Amino acid sequence: MYRTHTCGELTLNDLGKEIMLCGWVQKSRDLGGMTFIDVRDRYGLTQLTFNAEDDDDLRGRARDLGREYVIRVKGTVIERSNKNLKIPTGEIEIKVAALDVLNPAKLPPFLIEDETDGGEDLRMKYRYLDLRRNPIRNNLVLRHQMAQATRAYLDEQQFIEVETPVLIKSTPEGARDFVVPSRMNPGEFYALPQSPQTFKQLLMVSGFDRYFQIVKCFRDEDLRADRQPEFTQIDCEMAFVEQEDILHIFEGLIHYLFKKVKNIEIGKLPRMTYSEAMRLYGSDKPDTRFGMQFVELNTLLKGAGFPVFDQAELIVGINASGCAAYTRKQLDALTDFVKRPQIGASGLVYLRVNEDGSLKSSVDKFFNQDQLAAWAQAFDAKPGDLILVMAGPADKTRKQLNELRLEMGNQLGLRDKNKFSALWVVDFPLLEWDEETGRYHAMHHPFTSPKVEDILLLDTDPGKVRANAYDMVINGTEVGGGSIRIHDKQLQQLMLRHLGFSEAEAQKQFGFLIDAFTYGAPPHGGIAFGFDRLVSIFAGLDSIRDVIAFPKNNAGRDVMIDSPSTISQEQLDELKIGVKV
Repeated sequence: MYRTHTCGELTLNDLGKEIMLCGWVQKSRDLGGMTFIDVRDRYGLTQLTFNAEDDDDLRGRARDLGREYVIRVKGTVIERSNKNLKIPTGEIEIKVAALDVLNPAKLPPFLIEDETDGGEDLRMKYRYLDLRRNPIRNNLVLRHQMAQATRAYLDEQQFIEVETPVLIKSTPEGARDFVVPSRMNPGEFYALPQSPQTFKQLLMVSGFDRYFQIVKCFRDEDLRADRQPEFTQIDCEMAFVEQEDILHIFEGLIHYLFKKVKNIEIGKLPRMTYSEAMRLYGSDKPDTRFGMQFVELNTLLKGAGFPVFDQAELIVGINASGCAAYTRKQLDALTDFVKRPQIGASGLVYLRVNEDGSLKSSVDKFFNQDQLAAWAQAFDAKPGDLILVMAGPADKTRKQLNELRLEMGNQLGLRDKNKFSALWVVDFPLLEWDEETGRYHAMHHPFTSPKVEDILLLDTDPGKVRANAYDMVINGTEVGGGSIRIHDKQLQQLMLRHLGFSEAEAQKQFGFLIDAFTYGAPPHGGIAFGFDRLVSIFAGLDSIRDVIAFPKNNAGRDVMIDSPSTISQEQLDELKIGVKV
């Protein structure tokens, strides 16, 4: 037996016990007559003590211990004189009788502490050391708890967990696939799944009316804080349901997770249509922890002789309450913020409502005081408020103002990570126009069902067709999305035709699914939650990397194992890559 207890469980109730502990040396303190060692494992930390009365060999070996040495000790639990009530074991210590070094360690390249001196690149290279730190370990414990709770809830709701294939067929819709060459079929390739979409629909055809899977998915796309080339979904599908059934079941899942894991009641989720979200927030994933809703000003501000407004498709603004005291330097910084290439605005107009009620704008020469007062009234502005206005093409300007709104939320401390605001966004457009390809693409995927009342618009005005689609948004992050699926062969063929597929192309790519619909496909729909994103929100993190054990960096590289990497010419020859077949 290596150990009788962990480093996080011994208390005053264990006084006098003879025990064995194993772990890593956190730190040591030599006080002349006494030597103290903190030993750590994933359960906690325990203080070891070596007295002057101990034999010289034992004390000498204790003094030689370096950080991160792996040790085993035998000793007796005694009461600690200088108690540390911040940790569960802080009232006891171990009087060591025997010490074994199980493995020495080099000095780590950064401190294995809650607050480390290691930069992100360094910690990614030595991820196995970073995982020893409490914050990262706690994130993975949280991830485990959420996975267990998810399984418990869905099992209670009669869902069956089914594994679907990882080597599948490449499809042209959606993000780029990762492809895998087939040695036994030269010149042909598998793809790694972007989601188990078609397989879970086939499970519905098979009669498994409630399916789920906590599953790895893969997308070869540009990365950012909430994206990784491989990620995890809570993937779910149900048969014989309408949209309302799915929203009910999975709102229940979110309520259950918040209550079970964080002991928080989040209340009933409000619903907002896509068009309402874009009009009020300029985003289909609005952060509703704070207000600052958009106010449109076309009828009020056009025709006053200010060219920027007169020529704009949309004039829209927000009220940053209490910000009238912003200095000229702060206002210039906001203008520079919206002019950044990532946002691309041409400028920013402001109106101060001063504490004495007077009005001051950046376009005073075009608008008199009565007109400025009408501005303020439109925003229900009070003394001390700051109105920020942008103008330009409608869709682009809404997105730009959304970025400014979020920045103001950050500056004013309104985006509290310990506050949670969740909602459903519904009635998405079925299709979106792509300027590069000059055709419509599915906003979600080609299997999403249009609203029945909008089907006729597919031939006359495809951009106005609404989908039976829904997203769950928490704190301005889309954490889940899904739809009612098409289960009728003719409608699926019609949808693929509108997406630019010829009959032959549709049959080649999706014939297996279309054929399955002819064998009695039930009405069905589902949802997939981004599990990494969900865990990061529960953990109060902006990035999903620290809730993933071994993440990739922004270039899609694992710098710890140096992947992706080249392979040998022998492997390439075996796979017939670079060889004409």
